[in-house]
Parts: sequence; structure tokens; C-alpha cells
Amino acid sequence: MEKQLEKATFAGGCFWCMVKPFDQWDGIHSVISGYSGGHVINPNYKEVKSGQSGHYEVVQITFDPTIFPYKQLLEIYWQQIDPTDDRGQFQDRGDSYRTAIFYHTDEQKELAEESKHVLSESGKFKKPIVTKIIPAAPFYPAEEYHQNFYKKNKEEYIEDRKKSGRDEFINAHWNKEK
Repeated sequence: MEKQLEKATFAGGCFWCMVKPFDQWDGIHSVISGYSGGHVINPNYKEVKSGQSGHYEVVQITFDPTIFPYKQLLEIYWQQIDPTDDRGQFQDRGDSYRTAIFYHTDEQKELAEESKHVLSESGKFKKPIVTKIIPAAPFYPAEEYHQNFYKKNKEEYIEDRKKSGRDEFINAHWNKEK
């Protein structure tokens, strides 16, 4: 019997930083950096970064839900972002760096909305959760040099994460309970 793989698409700021957290689990078949949610067909990085294409930087994850359920993907997703910032993420500012969950099915929409509600009610954040939950849009893979950036450019990836403030935010909001 052939596995039924699904797709999940998340915008969480710079896609370089969004690959590794998902890429290391059994049941995850691929994590592709790309663009979604805009009005330009087959945009390039320059168009997206300029804000003219309307796209978000996203990661599209192909996964086996029998091994790694969508609900677990959502848990990882929320812990990678500042869900209260509607102007970008960390050092990356602008519309292409905003957060969003692009749902592919009604079930994904329900689970995303439920997880957002639980996070809103948790008291973890003082400001409102502004991450959008929107229907999946055409996905365009980013240029090859953006794929698996954390593996191909380890030092630059580590340096970029340090400068961004992402890790400090994650530690402050998520690692307190450990």
C-alpha cells in the first residue's frame, strides 16, 4: 500500500531559519523553501524581497501524517516565530517576512485555528496573535541556493540566526518550561 503524503505550508519569516526545525524528523519527506500567497507567477527572490510580488517566504513540507501528524507540525511552527508581529520576523522586516499558515485541507484549517486559539488563551504572549490562517496558494520553489541553506552554508546560517534575535526570542518564550 502506498503512503498518503500531505503538504503543509508555513510562513515564518526568513525561510532559511524555517527548514531545519522540520527537516530532522521521521515522517518528514521534504522541506522546500519557496514563495506563496502573491500575485506574480513564478517570482524570484528579488521580486519577493522587494515586496512587489505579494508573496510570503514559506517552507512547504511534504510529510506522512501517520508518522508525523499535522498537529505536531503546528506545535513546531508556533515555537519558531513571534506570532504577535505583523511587520515581519525578528531582523527581517516587510510583508514577505510575515507569518501565516497556508492550509491545504479543511482539517488543516480546523487544527490551525484550534492551535491558534489555544496559544491565544495560554497567556504566553501579552500582545494578540496576528498570524494569518489562509487557504493554500500556488507554491513556487525558491532558487537552488536557498534550499537546505543550513546544511550548505553552516557558518552563515549560524551567524544569521545569532544576528536575527530569533533564538533569544524562542528561548525566552518556549524554553522556560524545560
